[in-house]
Amino acid sequence: MIKPHRPLAPGIVADHYQELDRLYREVWGEHVHHGLWRTGRETPLEAVEQLTAFVAQQANIQSGDRVVDIGSGYGASARLIVKKFDAAVTALTIVPAQQAFAEATNPGGTNPLYLLRDWLENNLPDQSFDAAYAIESTEHMLDKARAFSEAFRVLQPGGRFAICAWIAGEKAKPWEKRNLLEPICREGRLPSMGTETDYRDLLTEAGFEVESVTDITREVRATWTLCLLRTGRRIITDRAGRAYLLSEASRNRIFLVTMARIWLAYRTGAMRYLVFRAHRPAV
Repeated sequence: MIKPHRPLAPGIVADHYQELDRLYREVWGEHVHHGLWRTGRETPLEAVEQLTAFVAQQANIQSGDRVVDIGSGYGASARLIVKKFDAAVTALTIVPAQQAFAEATNPGGTNPLYLLRDWLENNLPDQSFDAAYAIESTEHMLDKARAFSEAFRVLQPGGRFAICAWIAGEKAKPWEKRNLLEPICREGRLPSMGTETDYRDLLTEAGFEVESVTDITREVRATWTLCLLRTGRRIITDRAGRAYLLSEASRNRIFLVTMARIWLAYRTGAMRYLVFRAHRPAV
């Protein structure tokens, strides 16, 4: 596991996304996750929706399934899965701004059901879901073993689990760990970044059977070129955004540098983007 040199303070992940709420929505949109460019001709919206659809396929989500979205952000993936797959989705986030935005998309609606709740303390019933997915959220969880154990607990026997994660390369060089991966963890508010082996072991220890691991690094890494271009445009054209990113009072302004680190880490192979598919055994 790659970890920041100093442990992250409690609540810092939610604080990061709360403070950067406006920037994230303007740079990333409602889908706060990578896009999947299969052909390279997709629009940014098509690419992010294509990633969500791929995750739904990996979790084998069917009409009528009860599904939990672990770390749902603004709820865009949950809404897409409700619409495209006719599932009943419960979506959890720890960020008040994200939960409020999601609720505002369908006031009074119950599908998706948006909960402001920490996954590690989710209080959901045992064996209450047919499928679960986590798109780029397990990286932010301090106790990954518990995160996977909770997924196992809430899934019924035979339940499916898909995880998209930023993964440290097994053979990352010392300079890559020092100048890319450790700073990405510290600046991006990741308590740790596991390798493929780490994730396989954690899933197995939680009781899951790992079916497959798919490396889609090449298909998603254009996300960061797009983010850097969009952020640069904001600095040039948006006075408020420029003021935030250049102000010493902004606690998370370093994330502009982090974007560049991530862009480089994908290209050196220090970081990979993997999709894990697993299931809880039927018996």
